[in-house]
Formats: sequence, C-alpha cells, structure tokens
Amino acid sequence: MKNESAITVKKLVKKFKDFKAVDNISFDVKQGEIFAFLGPNGAGKTTTIKVLTTLLHPTEGKISVNGFDPVKETDKTRSSFGIVFQDPTLDVDLTANENMEFHAAMYHVSKKEAKQRIEHLLKLMELWDRKDELVKNFSGGMKRRLEIARGLIHHPKILFLDEPTLGLDPQTRNKIWTYIKDLNKKQNMTVFFTTHYMEEADEVADTIAIIDHGKILIQGTSNKLKQKTKTKSLEQAFLKLTGRSLRKENGSFKETFRNINRMWRG
Repeated sequence: MKNESAITVKKLVKKFKDFKAVDNISFDVKQGEIFAFLGPNGAGKTTTIKVLTTLLHPTEGKISVNGFDPVKETDKTRSSFGIVFQDPTLDVDLTANENMEFHAAMYHVSKKEAKQRIEHLLKLMELWDRKDELVKNFSGGMKRRLEIARGLIHHPKILFLDEPTLGLDPQTRNKIWTYIKDLNKKQNMTVFFTTHYMEEADEVADTIAIIDHGKILIQGTSNKLKQKTKTKSLEQAFLKLTGRSLRKENGSFKETFRNINRMWRG
C-alpha cells in the first residue's frame, strides 16, 4: 500500500560554510513509490541523498527514513536502505561473488542466507555465469547491474539510486529499469532516484520533484508537471523551470563528496 511515508523531509537545510546547497526543502515519499528527484548539476540532489543516507548531517530541519532519524539512529537507518552511488564503488580486484559476500558480511547477513540471496540476485541480473570473474573485466553495464544487486543483498526497504544508468547504452538502461520496476512491484520496495534522462523519469516515476539552487520548484506526477508548465514533454517542463543555460559541478564540493565516499568505504 502506498499510504505511509518511507521518507519524510521537513524544512531541510544543508550549508557548506556560507553556501546553502539545500535550502529549506520539504517532501514526502510514500512506501512503495518510485520517486524521481531531478535537477541540473549542482542543484542539491546529491547533497540531499547524502543527508538521507547518513553521509552528511543536516544543518537544520527534520528527516525520517523508514521511521528512523538518520542522525540519531545511523546504524538502523543504514541497515534499512540500499544505495547505488553515482561513482562506481565496486572492488574491481575481487570477483562478483566476492563483492557480494563482502557486502553481505557488512550488513550481518548470515552465510546461509547470503549464499541464497547472492545466487538469486546474480541470476536476476544475469551475472551468475560470471560470478567468479574479476570485476575489472566487466563492462560498464555489468558493473552497474552488480552494484544494484549488491545494494539489494540485505533486502532494503528503500533503494537510493544516484544516476544509476549514466553512460549506459539504451538496451542496458532498459534492462536495469525492468529489474527495478519488477522489484518495486513484487516487494513494495521504495525507489528514490536521480537521473538526467528525462524519459526515464517520465516512464517509471510515480512522483517527480524538481530542485534547483537548493529549492524544490515543483512536485507531482509527470502529467501534473506538464500541465502546470503548459509543455508537452517532461524535458520541456524541466527546461522551462530550470532554464537552458549550461551548468557545471562545483569542484570543491565534488572533492568533498569524494572524500566522504572514501570514509564511507572504510
């Protein structure tokens, strides 16, 4: 049932010195919902995900993830979600199976359960026949499918995906989304994702929020966004709301996030 909130954000602010990366945003994501969080580069998307997934502490505001406070109940929060980062985090010098086993151990999945889940997930992602091969030999699409399988090993209630299909060919992107939609439907798993592919958000998201300059500009179904902006496509609605000028990442913040990822990986 899509009635209870899986994620609640109220008046969230995240500052880096005097800069507000996230500026007083509020939204809810219902259980079992596929929620797209869209915005130009530097809009505040990844910062929001990092706050929700305990990698950054909020400056102000209240947040709840699966009923847990990510600041006060960090371990419980982490155990309840899976995440696929924008940047690759697999150990390429390990096999696919070893990457899965290591992640299962991190989340205290028993060896017996881990063995069963690994086989199921690798078969689901069509990687079972390559389980004993080093990840360094995998294609980009295979690595992405393995990262998603790894993020599901502990049966999370929420799956966070930060640009999960970036740089992948259309066939691989379609296959990955087929898997994710199937899991969402069968397990009522909430999916929170960012993407720059507007057609992905248009096709799979139940709800879409567009953020720019740290503020949420609009939220609703794809049809609602098109109606409010009087446009015919989600891409046109996005451009009308955020403008057509080019954006680029802030290098200092990007390096900060790299350092946080290194700390997270241990």
